[in-house]
Amino acid sequence: MVLAAVVLLMPFFWMLMSSLKPSNEVFAVPIVWIPDTFVWSNYLDIWTESNILTWTRNTLVLSVSVTFLQVLTGSFAAYGFARMRFPGRNALFLLYVATIAVPWQSYMIPQFILLSNLKVANTLWAIILLQTFSAFGVFLMKQFYETIPEELSEAARIDGMSEYGIYRKIMLPLSIPAIASLSLLTFVNTWNDYLGPLIYLRNPDLWTLQLGLKSFVSNLYDTDYALLFAGLTISVIPIAIIFLLGQRFFVEGIATSGMKG
Repeated sequence: MVLAAVVLLMPFFWMLMSSLKPSNEVFAVPIVWIPDTFVWSNYLDIWTESNILTWTRNTLVLSVSVTFLQVLTGSFAAYGFARMRFPGRNALFLLYVATIAVPWQSYMIPQFILLSNLKVANTLWAIILLQTFSAFGVFLMKQFYETIPEELSEAARIDGMSEYGIYRKIMLPLSIPAIASLSLLTFVNTWNDYLGPLIYLRNPDLWTLQLGLKSFVSNLYDTDYALLFAGLTISVIPIAIIFLLGQRFFVEGIATSGMKG
């Protein structure tokens, strides 16, 4: 376990140390793991020499919006598949979940044409609309709902509670681990997304962190790698904090939703 942890953490350690080196020492041979002098000004320079505050704001808006919408739509649809009885339910669920196997690259061109015709290309709305629904989120939440005893819902119906009330007052409070897992996975995926913003966000004022950091790489010789690694370190910090705060719920949600195998 210690060896596995070292192997996994070594790239992050090198990234952190490289963000504190002079730019010409980042790829020095032999590798200098710990610099003699820590250049803390790299973090100040990236804030003053780039538009990283705007990139961070755009990324945060997209990540929070997409996460909220996917949790809302995924949990609501999952309740219908898990608790409602209607003809063709299982076939419809299998068809919907099967879309996970279809790579986005196979239909991103007609999707781009559709969003361009709707006049939302080159806006943050394009990314939000693309990811409002998630078949994976529905699958994850449905698997968790099925671990909740049906008797709770039946008792609520006998007391006169509507299906909306059961969903809001019973299912959601009992599904905190699954919601935390879905929120974390969705937030991380949206935060790290590069291809979607690359296709739809052409205005530099709408760039996310991933697009903004890519702008540091002009060519092999002009790239300021120290600033680039400083930006990468900054981009990792929110993900690390969120995961550390929610890891207990994340592990519990994955284990109880039947995905641990």
